[in-house]
Amino acid sequence: MEDQVLYLILAGLFGLFMAWGIGANDVANAMATSIGSGALTIRQALLVAAVFEFSGAVLAGGEVTSTIRRGIIDSSYVVEDPEILIFGMLAALLAAAVWLLLASRKGWPVSTTHSIIGAIVGFGVVALGAQSVSWGQVAIIVASWVASPLTAGIIAYGIYNSIHWLILMRPDPLERARRYAPLYVFVTVTLIALITIFKGLTHVGLTLTTLESYTIAIGAGLIVALGGRWFVMRIQVDEKADREFRFATVEKVFAVLMVITACSMAFAHGSNDVANAIGPVAAVISIARSGLVEQSSPIPIWVLILGGFGIVLGLGTFGRHVIATVGKRITALTPTRGLSAELAAAFTIVFASGTGMPVSTTHTLVGAVLGVGMARGISAINLGVVGRIFISWVITIPAGAALSIIFFYLLRFLFGGAG
Repeated sequence: MEDQVLYLILAGLFGLFMAWGIGANDVANAMATSIGSGALTIRQALLVAAVFEFSGAVLAGGEVTSTIRRGIIDSSYVVEDPEILIFGMLAALLAAAVWLLLASRKGWPVSTTHSIIGAIVGFGVVALGAQSVSWGQVAIIVASWVASPLTAGIIAYGIYNSIHWLILMRPDPLERARRYAPLYVFVTVTLIALITIFKGLTHVGLTLTTLESYTIAIGAGLIVALGGRWFVMRIQVDEKADREFRFATVEKVFAVLMVITACSMAFAHGSNDVANAIGPVAAVISIARSGLVEQSSPIPIWVLILGGFGIVLGLGTFGRHVIATVGKRITALTPTRGLSAELAAAFTIVFASGTGMPVSTTHTLVGAVLGVGMARGISAINLGVVGRIFISWVITIPAGAALSIIFFYLLRFLFGGAG
């Protein structure tokens, strides 16, 4: 295939840009509850992300990926002209990355998955016709805009109220925290382990039975909960801080647990969402080398490393904007509220994975933060910030599509109208 080397270079550059966008927006969003609640500083969160996001992306990011993400475009439409799919994937990567750059600069927590899907829809319509797009899949994704944040919000509301009732409202809140907090972290880590197994490890060809999956997840939850309990029992009472704020030491207990869940969440996120950046790259590499459009594409290890590096770089250079929005501007967070939000988000994602409903980590976590805020009343929520976030969600797919169309025609023009 002509221009093969140039296609590979562009795929690498655009894939790195897209991975940077995931780090700047999606990872920042996932770390925001830990930072906003004071459990981690930005520097500590960057270290956690560098280790666990990178590990998740490289170790469990996948050996193969579907050539066209989420089955949005029917691949039979490009079999006769594979070069069109190369232009489409390059345009989609660049479009989604540019949208994530703009959204991250504004501090809007948007879905990286929806960004790449919108971009793929855009090139599909102009290059292959509207009939090539699986509009049913798009409709399901649009429905998830409401379903996932609403579900997570309701669950977070219930979890925070359970902490309030079991621990904070009791005459001995610290003793209660030491007793019950490891239970919350057990549930959270078990759920995050299930996310990793169901959505991450399947990418690397590791197929486990349902019983094996749950056994491993429960075992991981027990080990981490026991470790968390060991740390919790060694937290010293800060009498001065407790006089100023009755639950200061209790919140320290939950801060320890949030560090543990942040590590788990980062690994799960890296293993799953890195595919939004490296999936199209792998497709371009496969087509450029073979000249054929396959249903799935192998992922070279250097592409996984590229994705992991880009994610960490994005968080470190631009993540502060989205962190400020989710961690501080929606509602005031403490470690108890942050853990409630993370647990609710993990539960919602596991439930969605089991039912096959495509959900956004971003939408789910923002909904969970809103639910925690609602537990303290509507006045605890910054409705102006929430309104801007919702608008950014609605325009993500159209924005990705419009940018993709522009970049698709530009690439066709630059390559002399090939395809």
